[in-house]
Amino acid sequence: MLPTIDHELLRTFVAIVDQGGFTRAAQTVNRTQSAVSMQIKRLEEDVIQRPLFVRQSKPLQLTSEGHTLLGYARKILSLQGEALTLLRQPDMVGRVRLGVPDDYVMRFLPGILKTFSQAWPLVDVDVHCAPSSVLSQQPKDSLDLIIMTREIGDEIGTILRREPTVWVSAESHSTHLQTPVPLAMFEAPCFCRRHACNALDRAGRAYRVAYSSPSLATLQAVVGAGLAVSAWMRSLVTADMQILGKKEGFPELPEASIVLQHTSSTQSPIIDSLAEHIVEGFRL
Repeated sequence: MLPTIDHELLRTFVAIVDQGGFTRAAQTVNRTQSAVSMQIKRLEEDVIQRPLFVRQSKPLQLTSEGHTLLGYARKILSLQGEALTLLRQPDMVGRVRLGVPDDYVMRFLPGILKTFSQAWPLVDVDVHCAPSSVLSQQPKDSLDLIIMTREIGDEIGTILRREPTVWVSAESHSTHLQTPVPLAMFEAPCFCRRHACNALDRAGRAYRVAYSSPSLATLQAVVGAGLAVSAWMRSLVTADMQILGKKEGFPELPEASIVLQHTSSTQSPIIDSLAEHIVEGFRL
């Protein structure tokens, strides 16, 4: 009979690969470095009967057998986690519906969904992207959770963070010097667009809304190409853009809030858990 593989040996093996060495892996699996070394020796000599690591290599390298085992080890540990989740937490299997503007999809959602999936691998997440003005009008119970942008004082739900709204343009272009200044703005109704246009009117700065879209990705592409100036929350400014201020002739804009609303009448630990992950994810 073939020997069985202790899942603790596989867990240590994967930790060594992920952490890039035995010392950091020992901290991850809460064992001493000598204990980790003994586990790998047992795995190589008694179970696989092949070397898994190229000895004396820096950085750490896997043998061909090590690469093969790594793929299977990840699958085995993942399946074990799914089985335990299903058997121990049967109420953590199902689906949750999340509404979110695409403003926050690339900046915040990947980390949130990754940690949530690691905690509850059998929960499916339906993500519905739409502008905040559309999400706020969704029928009751059509979504479980909604992330949206609100004006200060108009928040309903949990405030995830507050940020200033800022003017942005491409770092390597001088679009902001044009008269009238071309703007790329979210489609109306959008309070950010309203505040931006009103602020320019008060400042006596001539402008035209040259581009309009419900998609942040579209506005970022337009601004990044040096075609227009825009205004959005500070956390959404990318490295290739510059923030414009009074020195460049752009008036200060008000802060805005990102809020989380529970919109489902259903009480569910799945919904509550995703909400907790969202709150934590927006703190980063």
